[in-house]
Amino acid sequence: MRSKGRKESLSDSRDLDGSYDQLTDSVEDEFELSTVCHRPEGLEQLQEQTKFTRKELQVLYRGFKNECPSGIVNEENFKQIYSQFFPQGGECPSPPHALHGCLCWAGVHTSPPHTVRLPPDSSTYATFLFNAFDTDHDGSVSFEDFVSGLSIILRGTIDDRLNWAFNLYDLNKDGCITKEEMLDIMKSIYDMMGKYTYPAMREEAPREHVENFFQKMDRNNDGVVTIEEFLESCQKDENIMRSMQLFDNVI
Repeated sequence: MRSKGRKESLSDSRDLDGSYDQLTDSVEDEFELSTVCHRPEGLEQLQEQTKFTRKELQVLYRGFKNECPSGIVNEENFKQIYSQFFPQGGECPSPPHALHGCLCWAGVHTSPPHTVRLPPDSSTYATFLFNAFDTDHDGSVSFEDFVSGLSIILRGTIDDRLNWAFNLYDLNKDGCITKEEMLDIMKSIYDMMGKYTYPAMREEAPREHVENFFQKMDRNNDGVVTIEEFLESCQKDENIMRSMQLFDNVI
């Protein structure tokens, strides 16, 4: 018998069958059930696959379900949801803490170390972030995808988190980071915050950042940064190591 795919509609696992949703400890009404096109795996499976407790998973699921009643989010919806955390004149953490928006989306509130005023254009960075969560590259992010990524970011080892960050920067997923990819990332961050930081970021700042990045990490000067070079360089940088620990006690 063919096994069911991870994102097939309406899982028939016992704890999620019928109208009782164990992840939220609630009874869903008929209308709500009709909007659901994907149910996540049961609590026990998610606890095994992540480093979250049962209660933490329920909290995360409530936040996800509130924003994504169907249980699945595509790229456009992801960008719309993510943009809510970057309103005109609003406050949000500066990079590398832009993942704060994802935590808010999941119902997790953090206290960032410092904030910047942001313009509304977070769409490009949100696309990059979406692709990092969409690990099977099927054009959608389920609760399982989302919570698996958060588990790495919040509870993974330093190497786990660095590998996740490398995957975020490796836009075409070919195993190395080029200057063009890093520049695209930096420009997307500048689009979110550059004009509203204090002191203001200069227009050439993204390209300068990329050059500094490659001077530090491209050990053999071949024009690309491999995962080995990335890990080695990051592990020797005290500032990067501290930034990797910022989310240790978020939830």
